[in-house]
Amino acid sequence: MTQHNHKVVIIGGGAGGIATAASMLKRRPGLDIAIVEPSDTHAYQPGWTMVGGGVFDVASTIRPMASVMPKGVRWIRAAAASFQPDDRQVTLADGSTLGYEVLIVAPGIRLAWERIAGLEAALGQNGVTSNYRPDLAPYTWELVQTTRAGRALFTQPPMPIKCAGAPQKAMYLACGHWRRAGVLDGIEVQFRNAGAVLFGVADYVPALMEYVEKYGIQLELGSNLIAVDGPGQQATFATAQGEETVSFDMLHVVPPQVAPQFLADSPLAAASGFTDVDQHTLQHVRYPNVFGLGDAGAMPNAKTAAAARKQAPVVAVNALRQLDGKGPTAGYDGYGSCPLTVERGKIVLAEFAYGGKLAPSFPTWLVDGTRPARLSWMLKADLLPWIYWNGMLKGREWLAGPGGLIAQ
Repeated sequence: MTQHNHKVVIIGGGAGGIATAASMLKRRPGLDIAIVEPSDTHAYQPGWTMVGGGVFDVASTIRPMASVMPKGVRWIRAAAASFQPDDRQVTLADGSTLGYEVLIVAPGIRLAWERIAGLEAALGQNGVTSNYRPDLAPYTWELVQTTRAGRALFTQPPMPIKCAGAPQKAMYLACGHWRRAGVLDGIEVQFRNAGAVLFGVADYVPALMEYVEKYGIQLELGSNLIAVDGPGQQATFATAQGEETVSFDMLHVVPPQVAPQFLADSPLAAASGFTDVDQHTLQHVRYPNVFGLGDAGAMPNAKTAAAARKQAPVVAVNALRQLDGKGPTAGYDGYGSCPLTVERGKIVLAEFAYGGKLAPSFPTWLVDGTRPARLSWMLKADLLPWIYWNGMLKGREWLAGPGGLIAQ
């Protein structure tokens, strides 16, 4: 069995893993870091909503993994299989092992398509789509353009999911297009949300409800998709009253989401299956030389790229201090952002921290995040992708320095 050792091993070459490596190298050039990532491409996932709305081309959201891997990092093109934190090692799918002084866990979240009966076979045809897969987001836009009557269903599974606003974003962009095309009155739009509220932070609900009413959307809360019959164009939901089967012409599905199995089965997992870290320091609660961030973390924050952007500098600072035999000094406040695309050209810029506390990045005279704004659209469509590729993934911590310092 092959054994390699590194100062720092990072599991995952997504937003969290790459940004953390880049931030650590900015602070300590030449640091020995290995990133374990099997994929040969890296995606700007927040862009897929815009692909489904006909705003972005899917190719613009995907780049070769080699192009975003920080210089000086050893990229191990393999999948992690298990963790042995007591031995300070990770076992890879090929049976080889990696030893480490500090481990950073950022493998993302798993889309559990198989938990909805019949869904996997139905996707990509008969009007069944999802912006959560880059190969399907263009089909969403195709369906939006060709649907001119009938019933359109948009679903949201139980939490946690990445980008809790994405199910609504797909719906609002579709409705906006249908309204401009003059066909919205002939389409029955339903939002079938397994949760009990439209959006988890109450301050943003009034603006969203204005659009629900403007578009004539039928809001069905406590309605969880459990089965899809693609050829028959039937969707079955679990509700408080029992099962309900609804016909559709278009169905946009957001899959249930869970921790990667190799993480959930490991000593690093909390009861939820996600990495069991302190919600502020992002240091593991049992293994001080392990940190976690991104969608795979058990912290009670919204799982968004914006959250990872804020978490990466915190992990970078605290992991370097751990290497130096010192305690953590940086803290994460739970920040997350969800730019809710309510129509083409306008966004409700939801920004919040732990406990649903509003956490705006800009003064309200410039952008009132609780109201739809054109400036927020420009931020989402033009600025944020550029910041992602040229800032976050390169260790430039614009609007995301390791704040929230906590007492020793």
